Amino acid sequence: MNFLAHIYLSGNDTELQIGNFIADGIRGKDYLNFPERVSQGIMLHRNIDTFTDQHPIFKQTKKYFQPEYGLYSGIIVDMVYDHFLAKNWNDFHDQKLELFVDKFYNTLDFNYTILPQKTQLLLPIMKSENWLVSYKELEGLRNILSKMDNRMKNKSNMQNAIKDLTLNYKNIEQEFNLFFVHLIAYTEKKILDLEK
Repeated sequence: MNFLAHIYLSGNDTELQIGNFIADGIRGKDYLNFPERVSQGIMLHRNIDTFTDQHPIFKQTKKYFQPEYGLYSGIIVDMVYDHFLAKNWNDFHDQKLELFVDKFYNTLDFNYTILPQKTQLLLPIMKSENWLVSYKELEGLRNILSKMDNRMKNKSNMQNAIKDLTLNYKNIEQEFNLFFVHLIAYTEKKILDLEK
């Protein structure tokens, strides 16, 4: 899963949201350098990633992209699933996506000093281009896939995956909906485990 799903899955707990959001940039035991609940958010992110990567529905969705994108297919599906979450946001959350995202950006601003430097540098771009809302449209998704590809020195051309997504759109959306129910249940249990 990508940024939007990780934030959503943290519920209304702002510290869990922060940890879940920054986790990709935190290596090994460095998570211990953060406040306890942020640290738990980092661990939650890692658990979500492991569950996702091993899930048969996620593996099925990857097959649409593997012939063309190989090892990058998992990254693409993470982003595509965020697209479907954003597109169908009202099915999952009572608050409008734009308000939810604004609140999260404010949370990051308020906690700016605890964010890793990489996140601090990324934040202004992310906010100005409103990445989390832009996932909703295919053009927004293409733009973010293109930025990911640039970070990988244009190795994958993953922005072209929009073509494969469009060809298999209904099937992939159904797979997302089936998978996300499983992921929500898994995450809710994990959060309860963290609180013990």
